[in-house]
Amino acid sequence: MEELKWPYANEFGQEETVTSDVVVLGGGLAGCFAAIAAARRGQKVVLVEKGATKRSGSAGTGFDHWESACTNPCSQVTPKEIAEAYVDEQDHYSNGIAHYIECREGYDRMLDLESFGGKIRDTDDEFKGAEFRDDETKLMFAYDYKNRFTLRVWGSTFKPALYNELKRLGVKIYDHTEATGLLTTVENGKKRGIGAIGMNSRTGKIMIFRAKATLLTMSRPARVWLFNPDLVGLCEFRPMQSIGSGHAMGWRAGMEFTMMEKSVKGEFSAAGRSFPPYSAGNNHNTWYAATMVDARGVEIPYLDRDGNVLKTVSERYYPVKGQKFFLKGGVIDEPKYEYRGPETMPFDELMKRGYQLPFYADLSRMPEDERRVIWGMMVGEEGKTKIPVLQYYTEKGFDPAKHALQSYGTGWQSAAFLSQERQLFGAPGGIMHDWDLKTNIDGIYAAGDQVFASDCAGFACSTGYYAGRKAAAYAASVEPGEVERKQIDDEIERLYAPMYRTEGVTWKELNFAISKAMQNYCGGIKCDDLLKEGLDLLRSYREEIVPQLYCFNPHDLMRTHEVLDILDVSEMILNACLLRKSSSKQLCFQRSDYPEMDPPADHHFITIRQENGQIIRGDIPGDYFGDLETEYEKRNQDYIGGNK
Repeated sequence: MEELKWPYANEFGQEETVTSDVVVLGGGLAGCFAAIAAARRGQKVVLVEKGATKRSGSAGTGFDHWESACTNPCSQVTPKEIAEAYVDEQDHYSNGIAHYIECREGYDRMLDLESFGGKIRDTDDEFKGAEFRDDETKLMFAYDYKNRFTLRVWGSTFKPALYNELKRLGVKIYDHTEATGLLTTVENGKKRGIGAIGMNSRTGKIMIFRAKATLLTMSRPARVWLFNPDLVGLCEFRPMQSIGSGHAMGWRAGMEFTMMEKSVKGEFSAAGRSFPPYSAGNNHNTWYAATMVDARGVEIPYLDRDGNVLKTVSERYYPVKGQKFFLKGGVIDEPKYEYRGPETMPFDELMKRGYQLPFYADLSRMPEDERRVIWGMMVGEEGKTKIPVLQYYTEKGFDPAKHALQSYGTGWQSAAFLSQERQLFGAPGGIMHDWDLKTNIDGIYAAGDQVFASDCAGFACSTGYYAGRKAAAYAASVEPGEVERKQIDDEIERLYAPMYRTEGVTWKELNFAISKAMQNYCGGIKCDDLLKEGLDLLRSYREEIVPQLYCFNPHDLMRTHEVLDILDVSEMILNACLLRKSSSKQLCFQRSDYPEMDPPADHHFITIRQENGQIIRGDIPGDYFGDLETEYEKRNQDYIGGNK
C-alpha cells in the first residue's frame, strides 16, 4: 500500500512578515465588513482567516433572517426602541452600544450586500401578495409582521458577494491561516496592539502580521462543555472550527472581558444525549411558528403572552392588543412579559388536556405562502438545514403539502437537556469595549461574536463595519509600533512544541477531558468548592497533559492549538464564576452557596482580566453606555453625514 503523504509544502521553521495599516483576524461576516470599512477609508488592509473566507464563519453556508433592520422603509419601530428593549429585557445585562449600532446601521449593511450581489428581496416575485411581503419594496419579513424589523434574506448569497468585494477593494486575504497570538508593546505606560502572529495550517509557516490597528472578529467560544470525539462536527450550534480563539488570544494579552459567568443549557448538544433540532418543526427558530399536531393529528394550540389561543397562523406573527412588538427571544429562558412571542402551551398543560405524544410539525395545515417560505426558502437558506433537511428529506419523498415531520421532544426542543451540558449562547459574555468598540488595549478593536452579549447576522455585519471604520481612523493617526522579538520567539516555541513529539496525548483526548471537567465543576448549579476544584483540575491538565500533546501534520497542529485556546477560555470562565457571589436570573447563573437572586448590590457588569498571572476584577454600572441615541450621534456625525 502506497504511503500517504501530506499534500502541501513543508514550511516549518520559515517565517513571513506582512505589514499593513489594519489587520482583521477572522473572515466571517463581521471580519469581512470590518475589512471593507477600513479599505473604503483608504487603509491598507489584511484579513486573516483560519478557513476559506468565501464560505467561512457561522453564517458562511447561509442563514434565513436578519434581525433589527429598524431603518428599512417598512419598519414601524425606531432603532432606539428596539435597542432599549434588548437592554430592558435583560435588565441591562446586554450590550446597549452594539445593539444600537445593529439597529441603526443594520439595514445599511443589507443595502451594501445587495450592491455587492447578495439577495435581500423577492426580486422574482415568488411570494407576491403574501402577508409577509411588501409588494412595493419586495422586502420579506419574519417573526413580527406588523412592525417589520426582522427580514427574511437569501443568506447563502452573502459570503461569496463579500469575498468578491474584498478582492475588488484590494484587501489582502490570508486563508488557511490561524491567528494564535496578539502582538503588543507598551507606549507611554499603556499597552498597545501592533498586530498578530499565526501559522499557515497547511504548511506550518509562521506568519507575522504587523499593523497599526488590529480587529478581533472571530467566533465566540464553543466545545467548552460539549464535545463528542466521535461526532466532532456536531459539538453544538456552531461550526467545528469556531471555538473562540479570539477570546483566548485576548485573555493571554490582558484584555478585559465581562459576563463570562453566563452560560445556558446546551440545547444543541451532540454529547450523546440530544439531537440537532432542525430535523423537526420547532416554534422558536427556523420553523417558527410551524403548526404542531399530536399523535392523533389534533392541532396543538399556540398562545399569546396573555394565554389566549391563536386560532390562525397569521395571528402568530402579530403582537397582541396593547403590545407594541415582540422580540424573537432566546437570550434568557423566561423573556419579559412585554417581549414574549407566541408559544405552544406548556408541556404539562398539554398532557392535562389529553394531547398525545409524539408531536409533529404539520406544514400542510399552513397557508401555501407560509409553507413555501418555510420549506423552500428558510430551510433552504440555512446552511444547517439545506442539505440534511431540505435536500435529504425531499430526495426521500417528503412533501410538506402532504406529510408531517416528527418532533423528538416537546415543542421546539429535541430532547430533555441536562443543566450541566452548557454553552455560551443567547447573548453570551465576551470582550468589554467602549463606544468605538475599542478594547482596553489601545489599537485593538472587537466586533461580532467577540464582543459581549452578541447577537445574529445583522449584529455581526453592523458592528464589524463600525469597528472597521473606527480602527481605520486610529490607524491613520499613529505610526507603526515596534515588537519585541522575544514575543515572537516565545509564541513560535509554544506553537511548534506538539510537532516535536511522536507519542502522548491527542487534541481530541484533551478536549473531551476539558468538556467533562466543565460539566462536572461548572454546570447548571455552581459553588466555590466545585469551581475551585475545576480550576485545580484544569491546571493539572496544563501541567501534566499539555506537555504530552502530539500531532502528525499542520492541520492536526491547528486542532491542538484550538484545544489549548479552549483550556484558556475554560479557566477564564471558572474564574469569572468565582467573582460573582450571587445568583442571577438574567445571567442564567445559579450558585448553591449564594442563592440570592439578582441582589441590587451585584446588579452590574463584573469584568475580568489577567495581569502577570493575577486575576484582576472590575465593576462597571449596567448603564455605562448612557443614552444610546445621543451617545451614538455624538460620535458618528461623519457616518450620519453620508461618509459611509
